Amino acid sequence: MSDKKIIPGYHLTLGITMFFVSLFLFIPLAAFLLYSAGMGLEKFLQAATDYRNVHAYLLSFGCAFAAAVINCVFGLILAWVLVRYDFKGKRIMDAMIDLPFALPTAIAGIALTTLYAENGWVGQFFYAIGIPSAFSPMGITIALIFVGIPFVARSVQPVLKELDPQLEEAAQLFGADNLTIFRRVILPELVSPLMTGFALAFSRGIGEYGSVVFIAGNMPFETEIAPLMIMTKLEQFDYQSAAAIAIVMMVLSLAILLSIHSWQSHKLRSIGAIN
Repeated sequence: MSDKKIIPGYHLTLGITMFFVSLFLFIPLAAFLLYSAGMGLEKFLQAATDYRNVHAYLLSFGCAFAAAVINCVFGLILAWVLVRYDFKGKRIMDAMIDLPFALPTAIAGIALTTLYAENGWVGQFFYAIGIPSAFSPMGITIALIFVGIPFVARSVQPVLKELDPQLEEAAQLFGADNLTIFRRVILPELVSPLMTGFALAFSRGIGEYGSVVFIAGNMPFETEIAPLMIMTKLEQFDYQSAAAIAIVMMVLSLAILLSIHSWQSHKLRSIGAIN
């Protein structure tokens, strides 16, 4: 049995990593959970399962999921265009993908609300056919698409650049058409980065507040998202109810992200990419 060599500095770097992860992640979460434990199980369940809060959970997760799915489609198309084609303004478009990262979320929310409101440049066309594009779940989804699409595009783009063109050429020599090449040769290589982008966009969407709160309208039982309910409870000095909502969001988010990660690991093991 051969001895496995450990890279020099393993213990030092591991110690530094665990220190910072504990300082900025584990300890705050543990303190948060300990604080919430003081409210008792009955009060926790009452706050966590309140109908208004449950509606907010469903709205937040539903809109975040829909936005992440849409971002997977259009993020893939965007990455494909930037990698496979050369055109004027390509560098500007490539740089603009990261704009949602740099733009303050409140400014993004105000801009989207102005654009998609009933009298907005885009919203007037939606309202003309009876589709409210602002102050509705659709408006929330639009905001989450805006903040989430960079995650998918940036996850797919480097993988798409590294794909071996000889695989596509070989498939063409065997008579495969473009659709078959994409479906059988290219897409399987992009599944993992797409799922990574989906997970990042989905997790960002669940906790997004600034860009959503303006375009949502914040109508009870209609367009109230879970982060808004947390802020509302905090403004009312009801810290325990806010903590209960946050714990539910954290547990559900963690379960979904772990499921995605487990699925990715299973797929990578099935193709021999990892041990």
